[in-house]
Amino acid sequence: MKNKTVIMGLLGFSALAIIGLFVLIYGNVFSISGNHPLIQLLPLVNALLNGAATLCLCLGLAAILKKRIRCHRFWMLGACLMSSLFLVSYCVYHAVHGDTPFLGYGWIRPVYFFILISHIVLSVVALPCILITVYLSLTDQIAYHKRLARWTWPLWFYVSVTGVLVYALLRFFG
Repeated sequence: MKNKTVIMGLLGFSALAIIGLFVLIYGNVFSISGNHPLIQLLPLVNALLNGAATLCLCLGLAAILKKRIRCHRFWMLGACLMSSLFLVSYCVYHAVHGDTPFLGYGWIRPVYFFILISHIVLSVVALPCILITVYLSLTDQIAYHKRLARWTWPLWFYVSVTGVLVYALLRFFG
């Protein structure tokens, strides 16, 4: 009964977080001038945090494949930390700066939007999966953790990598 309550809470939290992000990004509720040099650095910071999360995910996978559980836990919690810091930085940037339009044209435009849309859709799926997978691990429900992690890891990896790609495409073509 406790698991069901916690998992429902994590799903509810995920839903609220996702709705909040969409309102923040597309609602322009808090958008103010984002010309401060530190604000202008946040997209790079976000890409670096996504890259760090990707690295942690790869090191965590390598550790668990070698049955190094403590090392695996360290790297996966590191990926959680990097992704959490990314989310905070991303929210601050979008609250201050608003949405960034993609100005590229030609063949790169559909490539960018495919990457962006798949990134957004899969990040919505990944968030509750990540939270539940971490919960299962921290409560020593390893059999369930393993089953869900087989789906969560590739989702999280894809979202982290495409986050860096979105930044790079905006930077070089936007």
